[in-house]
Amino acid sequence: MKFFKKIFQSESENNNYYAAFWAWFQSKEKEFHKVVKERNNVELGLFNKLSSQLDQLHEGFYFLAGMADESTAELVFTTEGNIKNIVFVEALVAAAPFIKGWRFTALKPPSNSPNISIKMSGYEFNKETISFYYHEHEAQPDAIDITFVHQDYKPDNEKIISSGTFIFLDNFLGELNFATLIDNIDLVGPNQAAQKLIPIEKLNAFLTWRQKEFIEKYNGTRHNTDDDEYAMLEGVLENDNRIIVTINRELLRWDSKASHPWILRVEIPYNGEDNNGMPNQEMYDFLNDLEDELTQELPSREGYLNVGRQTGDHKRTLFLACKEFRNPSLVCFALQQKYHSKITIDYTIYKDKYWLSFNRFVKH
Repeated sequence: MKFFKKIFQSESENNNYYAAFWAWFQSKEKEFHKVVKERNNVELGLFNKLSSQLDQLHEGFYFLAGMADESTAELVFTTEGNIKNIVFVEALVAAAPFIKGWRFTALKPPSNSPNISIKMSGYEFNKETISFYYHEHEAQPDAIDITFVHQDYKPDNEKIISSGTFIFLDNFLGELNFATLIDNIDLVGPNQAAQKLIPIEKLNAFLTWRQKEFIEKYNGTRHNTDDDEYAMLEGVLENDNRIIVTINRELLRWDSKASHPWILRVEIPYNGEDNNGMPNQEMYDFLNDLEDELTQELPSREGYLNVGRQTGDHKRTLFLACKEFRNPSLVCFALQQKYHSKITIDYTIYKDKYWLSFNRFVKH
């Protein structure tokens, strides 16, 4: 967390990245509380004002508002399932001051009731309409692959049934669990179900059991990439731009990939117009230094494995396999802030328990 504190904490005592937002909120909290309680002009009185402030703070923050009880208004800050923003929503709420009459929650919590029900476009989403079954894969024994069955699903209503089912699961499981525990989801109707259906009320217990089993199996598993050998692949695209891939093939043959299920992909565009899409020497050196800085902050000994990089067609892409997703997001955001005047850095974090997205780099 040292790197995080460097970026988010100023030199002023007790100041932090979120202090200005919460100071602004405190100055408006009585006005906002009245809007939420009376449900009067909520869009203009709360949503537009709060959304504007959150957009300045961090892209991809959303919220829900309502009364937790007769006197307590609640704001639930959400990322709408965007993995890389989860840690920032959690930090925002952790930095919140105590304000009488308010409750602040990071991420949509799981429902405490098995009777949760959602209605959308004439369809119902609840324990009566949704069930599930799971698939076992011999080659991928740790994959959590679930097919959900909605009694009204048909090809012509696929979009609305999918949307309603995902909203239901987001609320039933809670945002964090729904975003992180399931590897693959399919949705079918009753006539397409290939196995015996399991009541949706048993989904939480199933996921808890599988997650406990997974953690016990891979706890402590590490791979030090410092002495690994990297292979270099080179090609030419249809536009005549060169592509060079440096990949850790030894790591791609590792039999414990599932222990590092989160993939960090960092993309850094540059101007390669005069060099067949490749960086000039100054940019090449900067990109290498940036990669070194990233891997120093995310070392293999702590669970962040440098899988490789791809350079060409005006972009450098870095790939790391990670044990968890929070710290990589903090480090990448810090690098964005540090180098924003020199270069654009974009990053994505996604779950790929068996590193299938790297199959293109493996000879079959």
